Amino acid sequence: MTSTTKILSIIGLSFALSACGTLFGHNEDIPRYSEPRFQTEKPIELKVNKVEIVSEFTPSFTRPNVEHLFPISIEKTAKLWAQDRLKASDFSSSKIAEVTIKDASVTEELEEASQIFERDKVKYSARLVVNVKVSDPNSLAQASTEVEAWRSLTIPADTDIASKEVYWNGMVKKLFDDFNDRMTSNIYQYLNAFIVNQEIVPTYY
Repeated sequence: MTSTTKILSIIGLSFALSACGTLFGHNEDIPRYSEPRFQTEKPIELKVNKVEIVSEFTPSFTRPNVEHLFPISIEKTAKLWAQDRLKASDFSSSKIAEVTIKDASVTEELEEASQIFERDKVKYSARLVVNVKVSDPNSLAQASTEVEAWRSLTIPADTDIASKEVYWNGMVKKLFDDFNDRMTSNIYQYLNAFIVNQEIVPTYY
């Protein structure tokens, strides 16, 4: 290969790399999403030997279910919530706390425009169902509480994927803001006999 050919090859390679950079943008321009954490909140210390996290939810990967398309996973976030918020504090106890994720789904539904100049819309519905149970294998004693949280979002059907991910990310975070508040209240109300750091006065309705 002559020097001229080498120079042309280098120029061609440089141009190709430059084109790729323009096509995909800079790395810092690509949005990065991560599951929300709850480590800034004081954990709920339970009088149990361990906290087990179980998921009964199995994504179908088939529409109308679209949870697999979301940039952050509702199921994974539920597991992280349990890791961050619930702590075992009595290792001599035989009691076990079990967190069961029963549902962590998102469905989509097309809403066709009723007027000719209106745009079709898509409605996303997220559902999270989690059960927290404390039981003692050495006795019949147990207590549990369950929270079902919902969140919906409606956006134009032709929304681009980058914008959809922004909306979806916000939707999941709001879902867990609601879930965290409700589950925390329920645990202090219905599992108060198993809590070490009992600070919230139960409210009964």
